[in-house]
Amino acid sequence: MPKPLILCNCADSQPINVDTLESVDGVVCSKVHSGLCTHQADMAASLIKTGDAIIACAQERVFFEELAGDLGVSAPDFLDLRDRAGWSDEAKDAGPKMAALLTDSLSPAPATKTFDVSSDGLCLILGAASVVEKAAQNLRPHLNVSTLLEPGDTPFQARGFDVIAGTLKHASGSLGNFDVKIDALQQLEPGGRGALEFGAPRDGAQTQCDIILDLRGGTSLFPAPEKRDGYLRADPNHPDAVAAAILEASHLIGTFEKPLYLSLNPSLCAHSRAEQTGCSKCLDICPTSAILPAGDHVDINPSVCAGCGACAALCPSGAISYDDPTPDFLFQRMSRLAEAYIKAGGTSPKLLVHDKDFGSELIGLAARFERGLPADVIPMDLERVSGFGHAEMLAALACGFSRVDVLKSPHTESDALQSELALAQAMTAHVFELRILDPNEPSALCEALYDAPLTQVPHDQILPLGTRRQVSRLAVKTLRPNLEEPVPLPAGAPYGAVLIDTDACTLCLSCASLCPSGALGDNPEMPQLRFQEDACLQCGLCTKVCPENAITLVPQLDTSDGAFTQRVLHEEEPFPCVECGKLFGVKSTIEKVAEKLEGKHELFATSDAARMIRMCDDCRVNAQFHQTDNPFAQGERPRVRTSDDYFSKRRDH
Repeated sequence: MPKPLILCNCADSQPINVDTLESVDGVVCSKVHSGLCTHQADMAASLIKTGDAIIACAQERVFFEELAGDLGVSAPDFLDLRDRAGWSDEAKDAGPKMAALLTDSLSPAPATKTFDVSSDGLCLILGAASVVEKAAQNLRPHLNVSTLLEPGDTPFQARGFDVIAGTLKHASGSLGNFDVKIDALQQLEPGGRGALEFGAPRDGAQTQCDIILDLRGGTSLFPAPEKRDGYLRADPNHPDAVAAAILEASHLIGTFEKPLYLSLNPSLCAHSRAEQTGCSKCLDICPTSAILPAGDHVDINPSVCAGCGACAALCPSGAISYDDPTPDFLFQRMSRLAEAYIKAGGTSPKLLVHDKDFGSELIGLAARFERGLPADVIPMDLERVSGFGHAEMLAALACGFSRVDVLKSPHTESDALQSELALAQAMTAHVFELRILDPNEPSALCEALYDAPLTQVPHDQILPLGTRRQVSRLAVKTLRPNLEEPVPLPAGAPYGAVLIDTDACTLCLSCASLCPSGALGDNPEMPQLRFQEDACLQCGLCTKVCPENAITLVPQLDTSDGAFTQRVLHEEEPFPCVECGKLFGVKSTIEKVAEKLEGKHELFATSDAARMIRMCDDCRVNAQFHQTDNPFAQGERPRVRTSDDYFSKRRDH
């Protein structure tokens, strides 16, 4: 059953190509109205009443939702065609883009996984007495308030909440589950005449709370404080900021849904093996310290995670993946946008990736007051753009977009974004247009989008399926089909080769035994070190466990089929046992050991003892057993005494 698309040209301010929109499967268009939120509200009501409709207006969403509520029907879906396509200097050519946006809206993202966070309203306020007292008085009707004054402050006379003084030494946790440690804790002595006083200080006090309101004005208790749920911070010298923090704190009581942004597969993690640290990219990039080591892998605290997605973008193995949305859905979404645009008659589409807050607002302002978006620039909104990595950039190009722009906001974690951009540019040899835009006003955004030169590089289009690594490799092969040599990549790239110094390598195979991805392996039949480049994560574990420092990492991307096959990096002749002839060990290593020990060590001073160095395990044990000073020759083993032995001895006496 086609969904009705309710159209409005917003007081005749935008052209709408109905024929192009109706070419999209799964919808049927209404006539074009001009004022559904004003003088044509009765028409809007009759259209909404049919149910399961899409309204091509996002500005008046609240009005239409209230209208649906009054009618007793479910709220319609909404599609913003005006700000993203209709209000533009190139609006007359925006039909294909409108078709792409409509197609995108028909495949909403799967529901985000969530978990419940409960707050009982236990609020700890930090700061000087002059600021804390007023904040506590304002919050007392809403929350259970405790105040922590700075050492030396005089307690205020107001009651109705706990008053303590001390130095906060450590805080951890998030909304509903903060743990706080306090030194020099002084509790109030409520008895006696005159001013209230604090008692004697003591160290090592611990307490818990649901909310922390930090009015100290100094260093934050947490990294990236704006991303820590339940931690509110304001400069005590700015009354408006303090008032806003108090208002926000007053609402933090009850049960809240928090998204589970990330999915973790510990078995794929290349963090460490045998207490040797390999990959630590997620630990280094996490702004909130939500990721911590947990043995051979890492662990993620979902309560602290702010969902920036930078860790998932950098994770070389896919152990951490973003779930809001999943990579699979994002790949499919970009493919649908490009395909729908081209199917509707558009050529050379360009992708603009932006967040739903800052980016959407900037695009709306550019549409209302500036030139709007060009007709061939298709905006794609995400919760956060910091997790849009090299795999997504390459997939967008390979799906048919001729340029990919990522619009960052002032709060975007840009370190991962910049490194992923550099990696994607290296993988495409800087031939394709990949940019990070950081405009400070709508006019700057329009200037960047309209005036950018574009280099057209014809190539086939792909359907991006598989893991991020698989999609990246497929995209590079599609974008650069004539590659004959591996592509050099920046240091730290998650693709590459391993070089072995064969003169130094002893084939101890420590690297193969600890390689987390199985890129390095052995041959059970003979001394060999094998390597499969496609599986290599460049985590560096092999370089750290190699006792001879014989391994060097080479960041590169080999798109040939040879990357999927195992090749021998180093091999040597095995040594035949001098007793039975069985092959064992590495010939060069056995000879080196014999050279260093034979006749030079007291345990190998005789020829018979030295000969054991050249024996296999079985023959060595057999030779030791038949030596005159054989440690195994101890005579018959004593019989084990049992309870019957003791009982019979008693009976004999």
